[in-house]
Formats: sequence, structure tokens, C-alpha cells
Amino acid sequence: MGKLLHAIIIGLIGAAIVHIVVLLLVPEFSERDAWSNLSMKADFYAMTRLDAEPDSPAPIKSIDPLFAAAACRFDLSDGVVQVTAPGSVPFWSVSVYDRNGHNIYSFNDRSATSGQMDAVVLTPAQMIEMRKALPEGFEGSIFVEAPIEEGIVVLRAFVPDESWRPAVTKFLSQSSCDLQQF
Repeated sequence: MGKLLHAIIIGLIGAAIVHIVVLLLVPEFSERDAWSNLSMKADFYAMTRLDAEPDSPAPIKSIDPLFAAAACRFDLSDGVVQVTAPGSVPFWSVSVYDRNGHNIYSFNDRSATSGQMDAVVLTPAQMIEMRKALPEGFEGSIFVEAPIEEGIVVLRAFVPDESWRPAVTKFLSQSSCDLQQF
């Protein structure tokens, strides 16, 4: 009887370990991740709203209802990416993710010198070249040095109440994700 109990306990522990490992590996093997969902909605360097539109589902789930968001995919082997958004909203934040969805860098409106959303995502090698001679138009930018080739930039804006929704919608719809050569 003791050996049977011992075998059952070892089996349950083994099953629990296998179950946990499988759950942790699901994102690595999933073909319906954020990258593929965004690639179905838009090409590289195109800002895409992440909120659900009336006739289509949101490309990425679990969006905070008090935030509106837009995202774009980029490829740094083509050049640097400049993300801008004109106007003013109560709060905005930006996150840079690698292709697998790992957060590389995050910042918010408190990091911007003028409060304006203007960020440049580039590789360490591109940053070295950029420091030699700063191109025009990048003077007030926040530089995000990312050791990746492809990634996603997510811009979020806070909607404290419905009276702010038009301003936030305009902020996100006028945002851009542009490939820049220097």
C-alpha cells in the first residue's frame, strides 16, 4: 500500500510539473500572438488602434477600459523608427516590445521635455551613428536604444471620462510611426 501511495504522489508531482511547463511554453508556440494579430491588421510602420471597433474584435485583448491604445510594428534593419503624436491628453505612455512580446522599454509623458510624444527607437549601433551628428527633427526626441531587430511600439492614452474621448481619439489617430533614414 505504501508503494502505491508513493507512486501516486510521484505521478501527481510529475503531472503538475508537466502542466506548469506546458502553460509557460504556450506563448512561445502560439501562432495567435500580438505580433501576428497586428500583422493581419496593418503593415510595418502603420499605427493601428487596439480598441475594438464596432464591427471587428480588438487585435489584442485585455486593454484597460480607461485607456485607449494604438500600436505599430517596426523593423530596425530598415532604419530608425520615430513615433510622434501631436496634441495634449491627461496622460500617455509608450512601451516597446520585442517580437515575442517581452517589454524592452517603457516611459510616459513625464519623461518628455515638452510633454509632447516624440520618441525614436533604434539599435545600439544606430545610436552610435546618431550621436556623431544628430539629424534635424530629433532634438526633442526621447531615444529608446533597443537590442532588437523587430518589435512593437504601443502608445496608450488615459481617458479619465467621456468628455476626454474626442481628444484622446484625435491624439491616437494623428499619431505616427515613421521609418527614418539618417
